[in-house]
Amino acid sequence: MTMTVFDIARVLSAMASGLFLIGLITFATGVAILIIRTIGRDTRAISKSIVHLTQKGIADDLSGLVDNASNLMAATSNLIQTTKGIGVFLIISGSLFMIFGIVLTLYIGLN
Repeated sequence: MTMTVFDIARVLSAMASGLFLIGLITFATGVAILIIRTIGRDTRAISKSIVHLTQKGIADDLSGLVDNASNLMAATSNLIQTTKGIGVFLIISGSLFMIFGIVLTLYIGLN
């Protein structure tokens, strides 16, 4: 039985391809999160409901309802900011993975 010995260039090439592919997937996921989640229908529906609750609370002079609606609005805002942060993090890390894959490919080409 013969054993296949991989030379270092083949291993580095596989690593570079893997890094670039993982980076591309991570980058695309970050962009999708920013586009879909940040401006999603659910967020807009919650915001509209909060506005209606606030208007009803003001009209009926219910300070507790207005206070709860403002807390809900703050929580929704934090949710949107967290989603944006996750999307930006995935975009940056995906870009770094792709850059490392390209640099590794260039290193292989120089040697």
